[in-house]
Amino acid sequence: MDSRGDIWGDDRPGGGWPARWDVRHVPETGSTNADLLALVEAGAAGDRTVLFTDHQTAGRGRLDRRWVAPRGANLLVSIAVAPVPSPPSQVTQRIGLAALAAARTLVPDLEVSLKWPNDVLVGDRKLAGILAQRSSVVDAVVVGLGLNVGWAPDGAASLDVDASPADVLRLVLSAFDDPPNDVGAAYRSALSTLGRGVRVELPGGRVVFGTAIDLDVEGRLVVEAADGTLTSYDVGDVVHLRPDDRDCDSDDRV
Repeated sequence: MDSRGDIWGDDRPGGGWPARWDVRHVPETGSTNADLLALVEAGAAGDRTVLFTDHQTAGRGRLDRRWVAPRGANLLVSIAVAPVPSPPSQVTQRIGLAALAAARTLVPDLEVSLKWPNDVLVGDRKLAGILAQRSSVVDAVVVGLGLNVGWAPDGAASLDVDASPADVLRLVLSAFDDPPNDVGAAYRSALSTLGRGVRVELPGGRVVFGTAIDLDVEGRLVVEAADGTLTSYDVGDVVHLRPDDRDCDSDDRV
């Protein structure tokens, strides 16, 4: 844990957290995901523990991309869930749906959707990203959420509302506590990925192209290649293609 901030177990800053959540705050740290995962594995935090910060210096997104926002501008939070449910994708799906609900509460007419596996979009611009890290020591997963509240990098979107990151966090936690009866079906219906041409960037540099047609029971994306072959992917970075984008063979690299 970053020595510049103590972990708070009370209701600072702002208070008013939904019941049964252990919400902790640090003014600054390297990564809330790394910190919370270490606390969980040390037995110092458990299910429904939340760690959020005003600024993180070593945050990362999918495929190890850096995630840095100006101090106090956005929601930077990690949530511990234990034990890990089956299928594990249910956790990130619920958090994605909760972030979607919070955004719609604050901006009711916002054109917001989900992109597989773990992004929240406004139109085709990224509003939020989610990163899950499962412990190899205990039966737990830590899920980080970075949601643009008052600032966004070029090409991305922010809520741009008169609300603090803590205000948004309260909405996210409340929505997480009120999940739909069928999380998988609700997540699927909120996806803007299905039915679209996609480019899937896989770990190791391989890139595949095709049409996203479904999710399997484990939450993996089912992609149909040009030759009709169906492949399920459980990890990858998805780019939504425009209708006029050039079709490519599955082994093409960009």
